[in-house]
Order: sequence, then C-alpha cells, then structure tokens
Amino acid sequence: MTMIPTVLPPLPTKNRWHRLLVPADAFTWLTKGWHDLTVQPMTSLSYGLMIFLASVAIVDGLFRLEWDYILFPAFAGFMVVGPILAIGLYEKSRRLAAGLPVNLANMIFVRPRCGGQILFVGVLLCLLMITWMRAAVIIYALFFGLVPFTGLEYIAPMLFTTPVGWAMLIVGSAVGGLFAAFSFAISAFSIPMMFDKCVDALTAMGSSMALVWNNLTVMLTWGAIALALFLLSLATGMLGLIIVFPLLGHGTWHAYSAMAVEAAI
Repeated sequence: MTMIPTVLPPLPTKNRWHRLLVPADAFTWLTKGWHDLTVQPMTSLSYGLMIFLASVAIVDGLFRLEWDYILFPAFAGFMVVGPILAIGLYEKSRRLAAGLPVNLANMIFVRPRCGGQILFVGVLLCLLMITWMRAAVIIYALFFGLVPFTGLEYIAPMLFTTPVGWAMLIVGSAVGGLFAAFSFAISAFSIPMMFDKCVDALTAMGSSMALVWNNLTVMLTWGAIALALFLLSLATGMLGLIIVFPLLGHGTWHAYSAMAVEAAI
C-alpha cells in the first residue's frame, strides 16, 4: 500500500516590514534632525537658503507667466519632489553619524550609491507633480467652467462661500489626498535608501511603500509633522523653508535609519 505523505500547512512568517515604533518616535526623528542642523549650522542653513531662493524664483516665474492659477498645486507638488531635493542633507547626517568632516561642497556634489537609478525616481516624482497640477486645473474647470482664473484675491471667497466652491474643495481634497498618499509612500524611504545603498529604483519604491504601510501610525505622525511645518513655512512667505527644509531633511534620514531598511532589501 502506498503511503500518502502528510502535508503540513506552512508556518506563518514574520512580517519583515514591521518595526516596533510608536508615534512618539516621529518626534524623536525631528529632535535628531534638529541636532544635525545645529552642528555646523551654516551648512544646513545655506542649503535651506538655496531651496528658498529657488522657490521664490519659481513663484515669481509663475506670476510673470500669468500661471498663478497653478500656484497652490505647485506648493503641494513641492512636497512631492522635496525628498529628492534633500539628498545633500542626508549626506550631512550620514557624515555626522560616521564622524566624517562636513562642508557645503560635500552636500551639493553628492554621489548616490545607486548611480543613475535615483534619477529615475526623480523623473517619476516630477511627472507625478505635473500630473497633480494638471488634475487640479481639470477639477477647477469641471466645477467653474472654462473661464479665466479670477485671481488669488478672489479665490478664497469663491471657494469658501459658494456651494460649488465647497464641492470643489471636497473633490479636490480627495484627489489631492490620493496623490499625496501615493507620493509619500513611494518617496519616504526610497530616496534615502538609494542614496545609501546600491539598489534599483523599483525595489526602493516598493520597499518604501511596504515600510510606510506596515508602520502606518508613526508614518502618519511624521507626515503630519512635515505638513504642519511646511504650512508654517508658507505662512512666513516661504522664509521658514530656510530652517524647516533642512530640519525635515535631516529628520528623514533618521527616520530611514530607524526603519533599518537594510533588512528589507
């Protein structure tokens, strides 16, 4: 008689993406980011100043070209491409942790470990930002028709005092939330990962999404902190970017370090 071998069910495997982190850890990353900023602060502040000047130039260009109708989507899009603009800040934090000397040249002329793979993600994030801005224009046209933009001085009353404005805010916030969630998920750790290790772009983005999803509470807290600080920067006429951008850049590096992403590659 032929014996049929017993088939045992597979044992559950450990979730390698989950980290024992709590929302309070997000504030720890921010504190460590502040420490990195205050060590040789002129390097980080100079980096933030360059981001501020570039932002002012872009906003001025939008007004000169009479493209002010995409100003608010452009501000939102800045948070999409922000992680790739912060590579120099990751380099400073990495050097401080390794006990290496730090100067502004090291932060500007950075050579990521992954080579050109990081450019692929950079192009993808830029395309995502452009798509987001185009979606915002389409949503505006769907609710208010194909009419010229009324100007920034009229946009607030139009949005907050009319039923059509409220409807557009709800739909626009829902669509923008989807863009924001996706861009945050693929870029939160993929850029630091490719800067730090030799890994391809798709693996880095997939790992970033898995880490964000499996550590959702702490990552939502970190995202809320980043959004609040960015809005504070806008309230200061973008001057706050000189401090806020380096602070978030250094903090992102410590978030990446805390996630121990080397185990996920």
